[in-house]
Amino acid sequence: MFRGDSCAIGRDIYAFKPSGLLNFDYVFFAIQEGINEIVMFAKGDIPGISKSNILDHKIYLPNRKTQDLVVTKIEELFSELDKGVESLKTARDQLKVYRQALLKHAFEGKLTEQWRKENADKLETAEQLLERIKQEREARYQQQLEEWTVAIEKWESDGKIGKRPIKPVKPKQIKPIQKDIQKTLTELDDGWVWEKLGYMTTGVEYGTSAKSKKTGSHPVLRMGNIQNAKFDWSDLVYTSDEDEIGKYLLKKGDVLFNRTNSPELVGKTAIYIESRPAVFAGYLIRINQINSIVLSQYLNLFLNSHVARQYGNIVKTDGVNQSNINGEKLINYPFPYCSILEQQKIVEILDEKLSVIDVSLDNIEDNIARAEALRQSILKKAFSGQLVPQDPNDEPASVLLERIAREKAEAAATPRKSRAAKAAPNV
Repeated sequence: MFRGDSCAIGRDIYAFKPSGLLNFDYVFFAIQEGINEIVMFAKGDIPGISKSNILDHKIYLPNRKTQDLVVTKIEELFSELDKGVESLKTARDQLKVYRQALLKHAFEGKLTEQWRKENADKLETAEQLLERIKQEREARYQQQLEEWTVAIEKWESDGKIGKRPIKPVKPKQIKPIQKDIQKTLTELDDGWVWEKLGYMTTGVEYGTSAKSKKTGSHPVLRMGNIQNAKFDWSDLVYTSDEDEIGKYLLKKGDVLFNRTNSPELVGKTAIYIESRPAVFAGYLIRINQINSIVLSQYLNLFLNSHVARQYGNIVKTDGVNQSNINGEKLINYPFPYCSILEQQKIVEILDEKLSVIDVSLDNIEDNIARAEALRQSILKKAFSGQLVPQDPNDEPASVLLERIAREKAEAAATPRKSRAAKAAPNV
């Protein structure tokens, strides 16, 4: 509601000036109470409502004294609600800050500092850890070559029916983290090392670009199906293409990275843990992490942390309403490597603490929603005559309506120029 002297409005906005015999705030609250009923009339490709949809909307109209009482009571109750909602939002913000602080400490080694002291005899030095990671990456590639050789022999013995198995690509050499990026990284505890994400995989993989359908044998998970680091199985599309299914079928523990999305959502990830068979779409990247190097839960938690998001904001390419982080940039992400044993402990601690935070956040959101429902309940009571007591000695609303009718009749009888002259400010 505008309370100033004058303003300009766009063509998609209606301006209503209630009769001076009415309480403006009362009319404003009345429209708020009935807005859901009004917008039911919205039509068109870009939904809109006509002026008559608003003017034809009926409201409870008591005398002016009761209007003033209703407005006072609404403002009093809304003020209390607003204070409660503000407190809830503050608590929500504090929990989100605590969550990120928890993740930050987890990926610096601070969360498991005591655990490391108690298990020092089971842990490698940072140098030993990195050397083992390199060896296991090479061993994974050799395993892929052996599997490909077996597949080729079978393909040939079967008369070369179908597509020839694709030879695995030799893993790329990983360059050291750039000095300017290294300076931005926090110092890690003993047994930890910052190295590029590419060391945990022999190659990342983009999803299918084939057109999906409304029905099919296998759902195709898309960027919209990643919600809060998990997969949401609503709003699915499907494929029945056997070649696509064979190539992009997800395995339990696969971590998928969203490479294209809005600037604030690009880079979100989720783990495929469902027993339901599915494939993944082209705007997602399968990291193909080597499980002996990094746990999928540890990787997923890190990529959804503020540290990883901050780096993603540096390297993303921005377009019109869309940002992109391709596979090459992904494998160059700085990543905090530690032993599998310590990763397991970190995941265990985070699962416990984050689940408590998530429950608290859900409760806060539920209470905010209840507050909004209560706001609507207050308005409903106000405009059904139940919010303030009615005084039978007050002037009846019919008298007020008669005065409004006379005011409208007088305004209609006054020439337009005369009305404009009266409305013009004195100079």
